[in-house]
Amino acid sequence: MKLRRLGLVVMFAAAWQAKAQDAKGPYPSMAPLDQYLMETNTETALARTAAPGSISRDAEIMVLGQHGYETAVKGKNGFVCMVWRSWTAGTDDPDFWNPKLRAPICLNPVAARSQVPLTLKKTEVILASRSKDQMAEAIKAAFDRKELSTPETGAMCYMMSKQGYLSDRDGHWHPHLMFFLPLTDPAVWGAGPPGSPVLGVKSTLDRFTLFLIPIGQWSDGTAAAVDEH
Repeated sequence: MKLRRLGLVVMFAAAWQAKAQDAKGPYPSMAPLDQYLMETNTETALARTAAPGSISRDAEIMVLGQHGYETAVKGKNGFVCMVWRSWTAGTDDPDFWNPKLRAPICLNPVAARSQVPLTLKKTEVILASRSKDQMAEAIKAAFDRKELSTPETGAMCYMMSKQGYLSDRDGHWHPHLMFFLPLTDPAVWGAGPPGSPVLGVKSTLDRFTLFLIPIGQWSDGTAAAVDEH
């Protein structure tokens, strides 16, 4: 069991700490918008795969349209499920403009209060400007004006979709939970060292530290194999 866990942690750490490629990589600029869009019902179904049905079936569903994300299904439990696109990645990530990226995520009510507005703002600026630099400037300004807020205590989300595509490096990667905290040192949680089941990602732009905890099954209840990534 210890060897299994160590193998998973090494694999996850390599995936999340991969170095950004040169700007002249496969996705140097934004592709035509149509390549990022999905049919509404298809995207709704994909968004629901982010979490077990007991959670996602009563969640609000947001889908990407020509002018940004919009609500496709009203929710009842306060959770918000959506499919993140490539521009939610770090601005130095080689997949930032990857039109194939589809990251189903289901945010709990606490996380939704800070992360949905952040996603909407990023998307608004990207669709208007097609510039990651302008997006970064707009996000900084929105935080400075208190239009965006840092995560509250208890903010977390589910990313358990077998149908997602998180990057060219890792495909659907592995089912995991994520916890959002205001900027802090990941080492406080023991995130990252060999043998630790917790990974930590610090984003100055988003003003949060993200802790990731891999889990052993997909949202449909099937087991996740060690070598799935």
